[in-house]
Amino acid sequence: MKILLSGEKVVLRDITEADIRKLYYYYHEADDREHLNWNGPYKPLSSVSYEEFAIEYREDVELTNSDAPSRCLMVEIDGELKGKVGRYWVAKETNWFEIGIVICDSRYWSGGYGTEAFRMWMEYLFESMDTVRLGIGTWSGNVRMMKLAAKCGMVEEARVRKARIVRGQYYDAIKMGILRGEWELAQNL
Repeated sequence: MKILLSGEKVVLRDITEADIRKLYYYYHEADDREHLNWNGPYKPLSSVSYEEFAIEYREDVELTNSDAPSRCLMVEIDGELKGKVGRYWVAKETNWFEIGIVICDSRYWSGGYGTEAFRMWMEYLFESMDTVRLGIGTWSGNVRMMKLAAKCGMVEEARVRKARIVRGQYYDAIKMGILRGEWELAQNL
């Protein structure tokens, strides 16, 4: 395993083939799929077979054998896969990507697990990539994500009013971010 980052509550590690099956379970089979109501609910989850689902994640498994920085890491709590952190490109030509987190098992919400995992993910990305900023994109109804981002030093940078529809209601699209210099300053406090 190329990446294994241990915190007090969580471990971030590379994805394995076995993790793909567990992620599929969390997204398509589990009784507790509350995370789908918060993690991009304006993009409905389409029903796909395991093989279709696995295609995207197999690329990440293959990347664990390269020198490229990871696109996603698994969040382990008490030795079990409970979620993931990830990054996705907004614009490769300007080295602009956004990051995210999902804790799929709602029994682990509001216990500090997500905050620790997100901070560790930010540190990994700032230390392993030449990026000037990290950001998130969410919706104004996802107060938990906005609070987590703020705890980790991000500030609201943009609000596009009534740009998202969730369960029939309009919400604002929210962009939050932190610059490398701000992150470095916070590390030295």
